[in-house]
Amino acid sequence: MRSRPSEAYIDGRWVQGAGGQLAIVNPATEIEVALALDAAPETVAAAVRSARLAFELSGWREAPLGGRASVIEAATDILAARADELAVLGTTEMGAPISVSRAMVAGSLALIRTYIDASESLCYSYIRRDAAGQSLIERGPVGVVGAITPWNGPLAATINKVIPALLTGCSVVLKPAPETPFDPGILAEALTAAGLPDGVFNVVTGGAATGAALVEAEGVDKISFTGSTSAGRKVGEVCGRLFRRQSLELGGKSAAIVLDDAPLEDTVRNVVSGNFFNSGQACIAITRVLLPARRAEEFIDAIAERTVALRLGDPLDEATEIGPLVTRRQLDRVAAYVGGALSEGATCAVGGVRPESTSRGWFFEPTILTGVGNQMTVAREEVFGPVMSVIAYQDEAEAVAIANDSAYGLHGAVFSADPERAVKIARSLQTGSASVNSSGLTPATPYGGVKGSGVGREHGPEGLASFLEYHAVVVPAEVADRRQLAGTPVL
Repeated sequence: MRSRPSEAYIDGRWVQGAGGQLAIVNPATEIEVALALDAAPETVAAAVRSARLAFELSGWREAPLGGRASVIEAATDILAARADELAVLGTTEMGAPISVSRAMVAGSLALIRTYIDASESLCYSYIRRDAAGQSLIERGPVGVVGAITPWNGPLAATINKVIPALLTGCSVVLKPAPETPFDPGILAEALTAAGLPDGVFNVVTGGAATGAALVEAEGVDKISFTGSTSAGRKVGEVCGRLFRRQSLELGGKSAAIVLDDAPLEDTVRNVVSGNFFNSGQACIAITRVLLPARRAEEFIDAIAERTVALRLGDPLDEATEIGPLVTRRQLDRVAAYVGGALSEGATCAVGGVRPESTSRGWFFEPTILTGVGNQMTVAREEVFGPVMSVIAYQDEAEAVAIANDSAYGLHGAVFSADPERAVKIARSLQTGSASVNSSGLTPATPYGGVKGSGVGREHGPEGLASFLEYHAVVVPAEVADRRQLAGTPVL
């Protein structure tokens, strides 16, 4: 792993940056493997100045969409050639099983191509006519974007912010999570090699103070943040004070409603994978599993059997399915939630402790809690670890009420032998998205939440649109007529 202890990526090159150092620790071994810059505010300011200058003068925002897309495509090819390196890096930084890291890298590359396709279908200029006249409406880049990403999917989270911003003509300053600071550097190198103008994409690593400096920095037009709801609330407050555009993808406490006709095997497979993917460290994880009371015992037995069979261990081992948690702090947090649930009356059907088989590393056994009430802390707050809360319900109305009784509204799932019945229930969930008979999303599905899960959407045309600003010009009829004849649509 390359270590750049005092460098930031600014204006197309690695430069010395003011600030301290962050120790990067392998969560499977508890060994320090690298150092990264903990950028001071003056380094953040330099990166923002670089991005602002590039936005104004580099020609990137004026470049044809096809030209911008070709640079992104070339960078994607470079990343694809380094896919193995990126996967090992992700496993070393955050402990994800190597199979998970490979899947996330492949998914990230597919996501880039989905954004490119979406950019070609988006309407950037159109005419609108009404009784009083006509106007030319255009959408252009919002400007300089400050992007702040989490540790639990470092490459995918970076792609979700950087690629749509670049495709729409914006410039970017990225601040990755302190636990996973290195993936963006590889992306920066790939983009520069592919022909991205200097200064259009900049990277400053660091902790909370670095992120706060970016949110406050003069010259930033929009903040795109992914992280906890508590941190997102602080970001939103600053953006509100500064009248700064914002997108906030925050926490979740997603519920899976298992209807009384749900097929056992497929449902259990999806519920277990949807909860324990990346060792449960995913905002979208379906951590509350709602079971019909009359079939609860049957499902609990099957879920427990499949969970016990999950292989926990060395994340670089191809057979490993559950890796360590990202930090000791996260391990202690997960253990505290489980202990709290037991004290509130829940029962631990599987797991609930650190495994005896591992002497080092921040591992926690995949855990099934039964007898959970929706008012228990473990059902109200985001655990962000390998913990599933099982809640029994009597009828569909109660299931929907339980699912919607949450401060969060990111995702949900419904399982049934009758897909139309499941779709009807899914449409009643107060969430940004929901899945039927599965636990995930497609790359083009709008992703984001309501309530405490955030503001705005990523993925697809909606993700691109969040980096565009409207500009309307009321024009004479002959101007509108000429534009319409030349192919500008009327909407």
